[in-house]
Amino acid sequence: MPQDATLFQRRRPLTEAELAVIPWYKLLSEDERERATDDLKVTDANPGDYLCRTGRPVTYWFGVIDGLLKMSTDNADGQTMTFTGVPPGGWFGEGTALKREVYRYNIQALRKSMVAGLHVDTFHWLLDHSIGFNRFVMKQLNERLGQFIAAREIDRMTNPDIRVARSLAALFNPVLYPGLGAVLRITQQELAYLVGLSRQRVNQALTTLSAHGAIAVEYGGLRVMDLQALRNSLFL
Repeated sequence: MPQDATLFQRRRPLTEAELAVIPWYKLLSEDERERATDDLKVTDANPGDYLCRTGRPVTYWFGVIDGLLKMSTDNADGQTMTFTGVPPGGWFGEGTALKREVYRYNIQALRKSMVAGLHVDTFHWLLDHSIGFNRFVMKQLNERLGQFIAAREIDRMTNPDIRVARSLAALFNPVLYPGLGAVLRITQQELAYLVGLSRQRVNQALTTLSAHGAIAVEYGGLRVMDLQALRNSLFL
């Protein structure tokens, strides 16, 4: 396929291995899985590609199979506010899909990512037929509300170390990103994009967090050693 093919043109069915890492898929009955499998598609997003843009109508409910995305919005002054990153295992946009509204945020790939999409019509069909799917979406909505409130608080924080700590804690949310585990593959530059700080300042913050035993910096990523310490940031 040509390199300049669009995200839509690059879509394909999911493999069995890719289906197995979708957290809500295992909650479906056999008939529901068949319907979802027929509709689910995956595409490869290159760094900088937009999955969703503010003002565009919703067509799919998206989830990250591999990679890292950024959820953000631009204000009237042209300033960007980042709500959160979306690591592997994260599904997003259920509120917009429920109301069939236009997107009020942008979703952009920070690195080469594999993103799955379920058409909004199938999303609603599963809501009408699957108790397990309903419970999953309800938990997502509840957790997302808390995440966005926390994002507003983080955006107003002046202490860079606390900004980095709280932003990292949000990425290790076990409800929104159940398949992530204790290690996140992320570069300091990618984290800087999410937090809104320079890479150098993020490096200083990670050194501080590592010294307090909250994280361990590993090759190509970060390991969380004390998630509660990151959330509370009481040592900073």
